[in-house]
Amino acid sequence: MKIWSKVKIKDRNKDINLIAKSFTNYLYSYGPITDIYHKYNIEEKDRLILEKYTSSRIAGLLMLYVSKNYQRINDIANKYNRNKDNINDIIPEIEAYIEK
Repeated sequence: MKIWSKVKIKDRNKDINLIAKSFTNYLYSYGPITDIYHKYNIEEKDRLILEKYTSSRIAGLLMLYVSKNYQRINDIANKYNRNKDNINDIIPEIEAYIEK
C-alpha cells in the first residue's frame, strides 16, 4: 500500500521558471519517454522543443496556483477532460510516496 510520507518543505521558493524546469526534468528523466526518444531517434533540438513547451505549460499552471486562481485551473481541467477512455488506471507516482 502506498501512503504519503510527511514532508516538510524547507525552501518556499516561488521561482516559477526554476520549478517548471525541475518538474519537466522530473517528468522526462525516466520512464517511457526516454525509450521513445531512442526508439524514434528524436534529435536533441526536437527534444528541447518538447521540453520547453512542457515547461511553459507547467509554469502557466504554477502561476495560476500561486495566484490562487483555482477557477481558471478548474476551467482548464474541464476543457481538456475529453476522451475519457484514452487513459485508464492512473496511479499517482510521486517520489514522496513510500511503500509500507
